[in-house]
Amino acid sequence: MQAGSTGPAGAPQARRIRRANRIGRSVTVFLGLAPFVMAFLRDRRRWLLFGAPARRSREDHQRRADRLTSTVASLGPTFIKLVQLFSARADIFPEPYLSSIGRLQDQVPADPPQDIIRVVEQELGIPVDAAFQEFDRTPVAAASLGQVHRARLDGREVVVKVLRPGVEQLVALDLDISFRILFWLNVLFPNHHVRALTGVVREFSHKVRQEMDFRMEAEHMARFRQTFRTEPRVRVPDVLESFTRRRVLVMERVAGTKVDRLHPLFEAGPLSFHHVMETLTGLYLRMMMIDGFLHADPHPGNILVQDDGTIILLDWGMVEQVPRWTRDQILAIALAVGREDLDGMISGMYQLGMISPEVSRSEIREAATEILAVLERFRTTNRGRIQEMVMQIFDTFYTWPLFLPQELVYFLRAAALLEGIGFRYDPDFDGLSFMRRVVRQHKAEILRTTGREPIAVARNLLNEAQTTLRSLRDLVTRADREELRVRMHPRDLAVHERFLHLQARRVLLSIFATATALITSILYIALSSEWLLGAGLTLSLILFVLVFFIPAHLLENPLRHARGIRPHERER
Repeated sequence: MQAGSTGPAGAPQARRIRRANRIGRSVTVFLGLAPFVMAFLRDRRRWLLFGAPARRSREDHQRRADRLTSTVASLGPTFIKLVQLFSARADIFPEPYLSSIGRLQDQVPADPPQDIIRVVEQELGIPVDAAFQEFDRTPVAAASLGQVHRARLDGREVVVKVLRPGVEQLVALDLDISFRILFWLNVLFPNHHVRALTGVVREFSHKVRQEMDFRMEAEHMARFRQTFRTEPRVRVPDVLESFTRRRVLVMERVAGTKVDRLHPLFEAGPLSFHHVMETLTGLYLRMMMIDGFLHADPHPGNILVQDDGTIILLDWGMVEQVPRWTRDQILAIALAVGREDLDGMISGMYQLGMISPEVSRSEIREAATEILAVLERFRTTNRGRIQEMVMQIFDTFYTWPLFLPQELVYFLRAAALLEGIGFRYDPDFDGLSFMRRVVRQHKAEILRTTGREPIAVARNLLNEAQTTLRSLRDLVTRADREELRVRMHPRDLAVHERFLHLQARRVLLSIFATATALITSILYIALSSEWLLGAGLTLSLILFVLVFFIPAHLLENPLRHARGIRPHERER
């Protein structure tokens, strides 16, 4: 039996090879990312755990951003895809990092043709020449997870999307390393930026598994086709289901022009700029607020426009499911903003998970006021860019302990993209006014799908009034019976309990330090060992220093931070 076989004799060697690969990859990722992690932490505290922020000039940040981009590009597909998500998260990374990593393209050298053909043949179970009349060995596109080849099947022009060999194992390993790093970051530096970073990586770990299963992409396209079956202005490529497997996706080859290259068609006259923009804006608004099924990878390369104005959406590996209750809460926040209801806005933010339950309403009120001021400023101005509004809102999320829901991230990213497309063709394009007009056109349908039609609203108000009256009657009855009790919120009790636990551990640590010094002194008297005395007193001194200077969160059990770091098994 060969040494590399998977039999009993080869199994130990295979495990050693996998272990060596894991260690080697861990060292590569750690050495690549550790300098940037330390630099970002020192931007907050010069000595990591204490001290004033380190002073950096804009040129320093720009140089670091450029180095970060080149480092991520060298780490491979997992981190390229992950950083693309961060490029839309100004609530986590400030400028100039966003601009720098936003230029990172998901383009890598193509795999050798024989490797790709091997994957196709393994998935289809027949030779590639038997499956297709023609198969172009040169890819038309090569991204981090897969690459696309032209082919001909039964006289029909098709494209074949193939998952890169070995990419699933590499992504799984990189995610495992990333979660280990995030675990210790959450232990040592628990702040809202680290928690938001963890949330994005968890979300990515879930979505990338879907993206690497082309059967899921085919299902997403089928759902979109069914949802928009009565809308002739938008479509997706037809999928050849009999040739679709986990690592191979065969689709019709569609003709169209990228949405950012339509100048000739607009100038020649067959296409109307306003017609295209209205269709695109209405499409994303409907996906987000009506259907709850959002194309989560909006960029010009994934949006084609045909000569008759039909919009074609490509690359359905990443989608965002927006449940009805989320859409309802988003609309509730929008309505609260419209009537300048600060408390209603804060309540909606709590419901959406934008505010940590540990943060009190009084602490977050100033942040909500700031967001409301930004929205009010852009609502009352005659002209304003969506991109500017989004960036100012993201700046507020970066400063305050707020979390931006993933659904809103993708929608705001799509809105900024559409506005950028508008400015590309019309320097006087007013994105906010255009968006308001499209929203008004779909207002009735949005209200109906979120249960906010006048009849539904009146019914809910009546139910709430009845509940309130019953509560008031119960309150008066209890007061008459002298049965009123004041209870503290469990969250407040948990905060006080946590504080007492941590201070008790600090006291125990100081007792241990004192005992160490006393025991060392007794042993020195008995043994006359100077090195033992020095070692014991040094340890005692270190413990005393820790007692006085260690941050309180480092006294907690590190295992409590593991909860929520990795995805749950049901998500895998």
